[in-house]
Amino acid sequence: MQDHSIHATKNAANFVPLSPISFLNRAAAVHGPRPAVVYGDVRYDWKTLSERIRAVAGALQARGIGKGDTVSVIAPNIPELYELHYAVPMIGAVLNTINIRLEAETIAYIFGHADTKLVIADSAFNSLVHAAFDIAGETLPMVSIRDPQGPDASIAGESDYDALLEGPAFTGTGLPDDEWQTLALNYTSGTSGRPKGVLYHHRGAALMAMGTVNAWDVPHFISYVSIVPMFHCNGWCHPWMLPLVGAKAVFTRDPVPERIFRAIEAENATHMGAAPIILQMLAESPNGPKAPFDPPIRVLTAGAPPPPAILEKTGAMGLDVMQVYGLTETFGHISQCLWQENWESLTASEQAELQAQQGVAFPMVEDVAVFDRATGQPVPMDGRTQGEIAIRGNTVMKGYYKDDAASAEAFADGWFWSGDAAVVHDNGYVQIRDRLKDVIISGGENISSVEVEAVLYRHPDVQAAAVVAQPDPKWGEVPCAYVELREGASPDADGIISFCRSHLAGFKTPKSVVFVELPKTATGKIKKFELRQQARQQG
Repeated sequence: MQDHSIHATKNAANFVPLSPISFLNRAAAVHGPRPAVVYGDVRYDWKTLSERIRAVAGALQARGIGKGDTVSVIAPNIPELYELHYAVPMIGAVLNTINIRLEAETIAYIFGHADTKLVIADSAFNSLVHAAFDIAGETLPMVSIRDPQGPDASIAGESDYDALLEGPAFTGTGLPDDEWQTLALNYTSGTSGRPKGVLYHHRGAALMAMGTVNAWDVPHFISYVSIVPMFHCNGWCHPWMLPLVGAKAVFTRDPVPERIFRAIEAENATHMGAAPIILQMLAESPNGPKAPFDPPIRVLTAGAPPPPAILEKTGAMGLDVMQVYGLTETFGHISQCLWQENWESLTASEQAELQAQQGVAFPMVEDVAVFDRATGQPVPMDGRTQGEIAIRGNTVMKGYYKDDAASAEAFADGWFWSGDAAVVHDNGYVQIRDRLKDVIISGGENISSVEVEAVLYRHPDVQAAAVVAQPDPKWGEVPCAYVELREGASPDADGIISFCRSHLAGFKTPKSVVFVELPKTATGKIKKFELRQQARQQG
């Protein structure tokens, strides 16, 4: 057999490192006069966007920011944060977008752990940043963004983002020497213990962007409403997808239903991403459309598995929602609930049940499998046997920053282990049943808290719900429901338990109901670990 690699060399003609920076360079040339950014009265095209980005990149470089340096940014979804998704990696630096809902202590930890060299912050968060500096005992160089639509636009910072726009403009290609080079550093939500730093590479970001265009079937020149926080998996990598299709990005700063609906109407929105809680807010908002959107608006949703009841409501509103699944460690979504033609004849309720599945792998992902960790074998496709979701592909993180032990554990046996318990249906579609630590084992039977929560969300008085294990002397564990009621609703534990019993097997029905305002993380996820502690004390 001949070795065809003989005399073959990798060179500039046949190998260019993959990077989303290439997509920006092409968009500036191909889509130059087309609209790229809309934010209230602010509007500019792809040529202008590219010029602004290159000016900011050059100015950062002139301030001594270079390859491997971390730039931490604290801002809501505004055009400047979008620009920094290109300007920072263009000069080889590392973009660290920080959750704006975090408290000063955690932000101070991230500044230190990330080796932050420069902080860029929306002026509304200047006091938060300085509080973090006080805790850390170090004041870092800082650039303040004075957002004319922000609540504290008049607050001055040490310097100003507008000064960065004066350049000097960066003139290189902006491509990395190595596509494995770190592009971004994102921190997990840290529901227990310190958050971990997740390292993204240029190759993964580029492939995620291209894979999303394919999986979501994104056409050219969409009008995209920016709702997914860019501090969360870099907005699911959508900021790096938009130049591929010459998209118009529409910003509302805050994900308030009234602003979102106004943006949809004003800019003829076609696409958006949104967590299930945002979908719920839209479905229940009095500012919703009087008639369903026509044509429907394409929506990706991810986070906690969306209750089918919410998918049914948003479907009736004219939102064409596709459930996707992923983690911070996988650049965002790596599986999709791809619509099947044989679902067309089902009722809206039956369709919503299927749409709540996590589905099949995105095209740029090598494999999404569900394993029995005890045997190391894939679980049968019976829709009942639970295992752990494992992922392999080019959109998996490089590893956890400064945490080799955690990286080794996450990558055991050549897979990334998600910690999510799931089943596989006979059509190959994966469906999450729980986080492994959230599975309730009652009398030897596994109970999915997600399944019970989906029933609770159907109750007209329930605004939000979480189900955890409560110790029981007879069964070992039983389901305990923590319920946040809608405004005006009266607590009725017996009524809610009876409602669940009419939809669930008896052993899956909550044995107790606690009415509370549910504790949430800075990303809006319910803090189940706190609820588990409370349930243990009550049990």
